Amino acid sequence: MKKVMELKGLSCGHCQKRVETALNALDGVSAEVNLAKQQAIIKLNKAVDDQTLRSAVEEAGYEVVSISEKKGLFGR
Repeated sequence: MKKVMELKGLSCGHCQKRVETALNALDGVSAEVNLAKQQAIIKLNKAVDDQTLRSAVEEAGYEVVSISEKKGLFGR
């Protein structure tokens, strides 16, 4: 499963790396953060609830605006 996390407060590459590190430290999570879009694309290899994802980012010092499931090609 893939999720898109909309973020707020990222201003530099250090911020980007900090959020990636926080998310990737969670078991079953592989994340990449796009600084320009203020988004994290999260791939889950096992069930991880949204609150766990949100807490990891907030503990790193950043705000989560929303978390949504990433749809496949053409929204399917």
